[in-house]
Amino acid sequence: MNLMIINGPNLDMLGARQPEIYGTEDYEDLCFKIDQWAQDLDISVDVRQSNYEGEIVEFIHEAFEERFDGLIINPAAYTHYSYAIRDAILILDVPVVEVHLTDISQRDEFRRHSVISDICAKTIKGKGFEGYKEALEFFFDLL
Repeated sequence: MNLMIINGPNLDMLGARQPEIYGTEDYEDLCFKIDQWAQDLDISVDVRQSNYEGEIVEFIHEAFEERFDGLIINPAAYTHYSYAIRDAILILDVPVVEVHLTDISQRDEFRRHSVISDICAKTIKGKGFEGYKEALEFFFDLL
């Protein structure tokens, strides 16, 4: 199984960005853990991050064109308003899992709505880095 994992804006600043909310582990720590969990499940992952909406759309297009078996996405702030990302996800014919480090339903009012949740196979929120592990396990269970 081959999955693409896309992380949105400011996730590259984990550890420095609001550690009281996001913790002190950095983006390299997250990528290391994802790689370890994926290896344990015999899943191949292509982990990407961008601060740019258009680039995230292009990543999703690549996931479609290169026939990835699924997508795990944390659109970060784009979760709440990016219909461009939503439309790109709709192109995919594979399962998509939405992941959020924090529980967006318990955050600021403007963060409580996701424009992609209804088109995803699963949404995982509020579990920190472990949310990515749960997403990988979701795909493993599909096997």
